[in-house]
Amino acid sequence: MGLIQKIKNILFGGHERTAKANKNILGSFIIKVVSIVISLVVVPLTLNYVNPSRYGIWLTLSSIVAWFSFFDIGITHGLRNKYAEARAKGDNKSAQIYISTTYGILAIVFITIWLLFLVINPFLDWSDLLKLSPEYGSDVSKLALIVFTYFCMQFVLRTITTIISADQEPAKASLIDVIGQIISLVVIVILVKTTEGSLVNLGIALCASPLLALIGANIFFFKGKYREFKPTFSKVKFSYAKSLFNLGVVFFIIQIAGLIQFESANVIISRNFGPADVTDYNIVFKYFGVLSMGFTIFLTPFWSAATEAYVKNDIGWIRDSMKKYNVLNIFFVLLGIIMLFFADDIYDLWLGEETVNIDFLLSLWGLIFFTVSIFGSKYVSFLNGISALRLQFWASVVSPVVYLILTLVFIEYFKMGVYALFVASVVANFNAFILAPIQYHMIINKGKKGIWIR
Repeated sequence: MGLIQKIKNILFGGHERTAKANKNILGSFIIKVVSIVISLVVVPLTLNYVNPSRYGIWLTLSSIVAWFSFFDIGITHGLRNKYAEARAKGDNKSAQIYISTTYGILAIVFITIWLLFLVINPFLDWSDLLKLSPEYGSDVSKLALIVFTYFCMQFVLRTITTIISADQEPAKASLIDVIGQIISLVVIVILVKTTEGSLVNLGIALCASPLLALIGANIFFFKGKYREFKPTFSKVKFSYAKSLFNLGVVFFIIQIAGLIQFESANVIISRNFGPADVTDYNIVFKYFGVLSMGFTIFLTPFWSAATEAYVKNDIGWIRDSMKKYNVLNIFFVLLGIIMLFFADDIYDLWLGEETVNIDFLLSLWGLIFFTVSIFGSKYVSFLNGISALRLQFWASVVSPVVYLILTLVFIEYFKMGVYALFVASVVANFNAFILAPIQYHMIINKGKKGIWIR
C-alpha cells in the first residue's frame, strides 16, 4: 500500500460520519489558511488607508451595530439542530418547512429593524456617543447606515451557511466567507491606489463584498444541491416557528451574553483608553484568535455530527471523538506558547516596525483567554448539538454581569490596562472550563439525565 493510499485511509476511511468530518476538516484547513492570509494582509492595508484611530472607529462602530444581531432570537441555531434532526430521520418535508420559516421570520424582523434605524439615525450624534472629534460626525453617521444595512441583510442571507453546516459540510460554508474576503481585499487595494483615506469607502468595501458572496451562494445552492429545500412562501409555517423559538430563545440568551462580553469590549476600551487602544486590543485578538480559528476548523463538523450520533445513540463515536479533541487541545496550547514568545517580532513583521507598541500583559492574557475558550469549546459544541442547554443558559445569564463588574473593578480600582478585559473574560467564561466539561461527563460517561440533558 502506497503512502498516498495510507493517508487516504486515515483521512477518509472508517465510520462514514468520521470520514465526512475529516474531508471537511481538510477542506476547512485549506480555506482557513487562505482566510488568515487575507486577514493578515487586509489589516495593515486598512491601517495605512485610514490610520489606526479611524480603524479603531470602524471596529467600535461595527461592534455596536453587531449588538442588533440578537434580534434573530437564536433562531438560526435552532434551525441548525432541527434541520439536522429532520435529515437524520429522513424527514425532508419538515427540513424545507424549517428553512422557509427561518428565512421568513428573519426577513420580517430585520427589514423592520432596518426601517426603524433609517428614521432614528439622523438624530444620533455619533461623535458624542463614541467620544470622537466633531469632524468625524458626518462620516461616522454615513458609516453607521452602511454597517447597519450590511448586518441586517447578512443575517437573513447567512441562513444558507447554517444549512450547509447542519449538513456537516462546514468547509463549503467557510468558502463563502473567503470569497467575500477576497472581494474585499481587491476593493481595498483599488481604494488604496486610487483614493484618499475614507471611513465611508472603507465601510462600503468591507460590507458590500461579503453580501455579494452570500447572495451568490443562496442562488447557487438553492438552484443546485438544496433545490428540494428551497425556501418558498407556501412553506412558511409559523406553527413550526414555536419549536424553532423554544430552542432558539435559549441560544438567544447565550448569544446576548456573548455580545455583551465580546462586542462591548471595543466601546469600553474607546471610552476608557482611546481608539488607538481599540486597535491594540483587536490586533492581539486577531493574532491569538488564529488559535481559535485553527481549532474551530477541526471542531466545526462536531456540532451537527454529534446531533446525528446522539439521535442514533452512537455514544462510542462521541466518546472517541472527544478523546481526539483533547489530544488536539494540548497541541494548540503548546503552539500558543510559541506564538507568545515571538509575539513582538510577529507584530512588527505583520504591521511594520513601530506601527504599534503592544504591552506583554495584553498578549499574555490574550493567549490565556483563547486557551480557556478552546478548552471549553469542544464540550460546548457537543452540548449545543444535543440541545442540552439549561446549565449553559443560566451561566449565560450570570456571565455578562460578572464580566462587566470585573471589568469596571479592574480598570477603575486596580488601574489595570486594556488587558483587564481579557482577565474579566476568562473569569466570566466559567461555563467553558467548569460547567460544560462536568455536564459532558455526566451525560456520556455516567449516563445521567435530568438537568444534565435539558
